Amino acid sequence: MPLRNLEGKAAGSLDFARDDGAWMMESLDQIKSRIEGAVPGAKIEIVANGSPSQQDSLLIDNEHAVATARFLRVDPALRLDFCSNVTGVDWLDRVVKKTIKVKTVVEGVEKEVDQTTEEKIPGYLEAVYHLYSMTHKHGPVIIRMRTADRAECARLSSLTPVWRSAEFQEREIYDLYGIHFDGHPDLRRILMWDEFEDHPMRKDYVQPDDFEWEPTPHDDVLARAKEHYPPRPQLDGAEQIAAPQ
Repeated sequence: MPLRNLEGKAAGSLDFARDDGAWMMESLDQIKSRIEGAVPGAKIEIVANGSPSQQDSLLIDNEHAVATARFLRVDPALRLDFCSNVTGVDWLDRVVKKTIKVKTVVEGVEKEVDQTTEEKIPGYLEAVYHLYSMTHKHGPVIIRMRTADRAECARLSSLTPVWRSAEFQEREIYDLYGIHFDGHPDLRRILMWDEFEDHPMRKDYVQPDDFEWEPTPHDDVLARAKEHYPPRPQLDGAEQIAAPQ
């Protein structure tokens, strides 16, 4: 796609636009540097993505998350004014093996050998936001926030005050992953019923046998519930249904 220099600026700056009107977007390294310059104390890390999409992301610290989000939205060169998607990610405790080169003496001769070490990484939860600019027609820029652990009251700052489209999606993450979003205008369950316990999208979630209080029990769910409760034909009626003769 041909580029059109708007003001004679160097290639690679956001002052270049394509012929279709879309602006060329800065690299994540450039965006990271500008956030750190605009938001004092902000801690930003680039998280590489080794999948075919190669969509690297910016890990932003919770303390400065709202200020960072506001910068991304209002900065004239970025104008990331639309949040298209927010999703949760559950990372369990895991052990990462790393191989490093170390120098050691073998039979009186110093040699460089491989040494394998193991690092235990505690589990955590993440919220991942995909951002686009409707103004400049560019994106996505992907940002993520990370909880300190997977405890029941894992907390992050809500970005709904910056992007209203995140409201229901943050509620869904709260419901299914258990992340509490501080500053959310209406944080409550959106898919599961109020009496439901636990968060069914967590990787260590165990489906209960007893679904007595599921609003619409059916098939194998109903069969499991019957193992815990006696038949109630006077209430259910289903036990009286017989196949046509």
